Amino acid sequence: MSESTFHYYSQHAQEFADATLNVDMQPLYTPFLQALQDKPNSQLHILDAGCGSGRDALAFKKQGFQVSAMDACPELVEIASNLLNQPVQHARFESFNHVDEFDGIWACASLLHVAQSNLPRVMQNLEQALKPKGVMYASFKHGQGERMHGERHFSDLDEKGLAQLLEGLPSLDAIKVWVTEDRRPRRENELWLNCLLRKD
Repeated sequence: MSESTFHYYSQHAQEFADATLNVDMQPLYTPFLQALQDKPNSQLHILDAGCGSGRDALAFKKQGFQVSAMDACPELVEIASNLLNQPVQHARFESFNHVDEFDGIWACASLLHVAQSNLPRVMQNLEQALKPKGVMYASFKHGQGERMHGERHFSDLDEKGLAQLLEGLPSLDAIKVWVTEDRRPRRENELWLNCLLRKD
C-alpha cells in the first residue's frame, strides 16, 4: 500500500467504514463459502485479509466460522476489533507471515491497493497461509495497469492479468473467475474482477 493510500484510510477510516458496513455482500459470500471444505462451520477458520470495517468477518462469525482478521490501517483495526469483539491483527500484506493456518482467505477489495510489482510476493504470502485444499477469494477493479484515484493507488486486473499473476503461483488453481457490478448504490457502473483460488 502506498503512503498516500495509507494516509487516506487513516484520515477517512470512520467515513469509509460507515459507507461500506451495510453493503449486501451475500451474492459474493455464497460461492466462497460453498467452495470451502465439507466440514462444520465451527471447524473452518477464515481470515478476512484487509478487513476494513470488519463487515465480512462479522458475517462469517455470525455463521459460526472461526474468524481472524487483519488490516494495515490502525484506525480500521480498532473499528473492526470493536465490531467483532475480538482482536484484529495490524499488518501489511507484504509482511504477513502465517503457514498452513486458514481454510479460507477472504481478500475483498483489499489486494487492489498492493503495487503490481509486489502482488506476486503478497499472493505467495497468502498462499502460504492457506491450508492444503484451502480457498482464497480476491477481488480487483476490472481493468489493466496501475493508477491513482484521488489519494489512493489502485492495481487493476482483468482476466488476462489474473492469469499472468497465477502463472507464478503454480499451487493456486482458479476454480471460478467472474465479473460483477459494484454492490454499493449508485456505483453499478464500476466493474469488479472476482476470483476463487484453491491451493493444491
